[in-house]
Amino acid sequence: MSWLPASDPILGDKRSCDALELIIVPRARDIGGFEVHRALPHAKRQMVGPFIFFDQMGPAQFLAGQGMDVRPHPHIGLATVTYLFDGRVMHRDSEGNALEIAPGAMNLMTAGRGIAHSERTPQSARETGQPMFGIQSWIALPRDQEEIAPSFQHFDAASLPVIEDKGVWARVIAGSAFGKASPVETFSDWLYAEVVLEAGAQVPFDPDHEERAIFVAEGEVEIAGDSFEAPRLLVFRPGDRITIVAKRRARLMFLAGAAMEGPRYIWWNFVSSRKERIEEAKEDWKMGRFAGVPGETEFIPLPER
Repeated sequence: MSWLPASDPILGDKRSCDALELIIVPRARDIGGFEVHRALPHAKRQMVGPFIFFDQMGPAQFLAGQGMDVRPHPHIGLATVTYLFDGRVMHRDSEGNALEIAPGAMNLMTAGRGIAHSERTPQSARETGQPMFGIQSWIALPRDQEEIAPSFQHFDAASLPVIEDKGVWARVIAGSAFGKASPVETFSDWLYAEVVLEAGAQVPFDPDHEERAIFVAEGEVEIAGDSFEAPRLLVFRPGDRITIVAKRRARLMFLAGAAMEGPRYIWWNFVSSRKERIEEAKEDWKMGRFAGVPGETEFIPLPER
């Protein structure tokens, strides 16, 4: 991806607008006293590259004594990415990993053949109250990697490359963009970046990947003469160079990657290229065959649907 501001496509040129394939308005979902806005999967679009699930958490403000409590639950066939703009989350998983997730850090939990984890507000933040704002996304694993051993990678904000130029600030979370490469190891080629634009600033989004989208988390942007306010997921057609202009200060997430080698089945927290594997995972969780999360006694039961 290049890092040179460009005026293509021409603002107001409707042929340039054809580059936009789909506009998704996230749906509100309650995950147990805490509201998220879900952009993927969508009725008209299951994935963008390997991104098969995309939730905006907040923005919200927890009062003293309150917090997020997502009890232990299972995953297979995917990797979760938790990325925070504000607030903190305590992550614990069945592999024994336990750490506090802070804003700007990259946390990649690869479920593979199976992992369980919990996500809670840390006790210190619960005592005083804290804001919460961030994104959780799921990355579908390549078919030949779906049953790998579970693992966890953590990179703090200081270890991820940052670019600043003319009202544009960006952090490369995974993959390569703007001439910088993230140190995060991935099982397929995908891009994830946070981009903050001051009012009037512009940034290119080159067609380096087969599938790509931007999520407008805050503010308002203009593309080829049309304006889009947060929250929106804008999915682009392949092959066109896009320029995003901030009408007011905006925070965006760039996401992209090659199309998966085939469709994926998704049910609750399970993703697989095989329906029968989903059924196996459902039975394994119901019968207590997943490893437990150290320090946790609660869990989310298998949904009855």
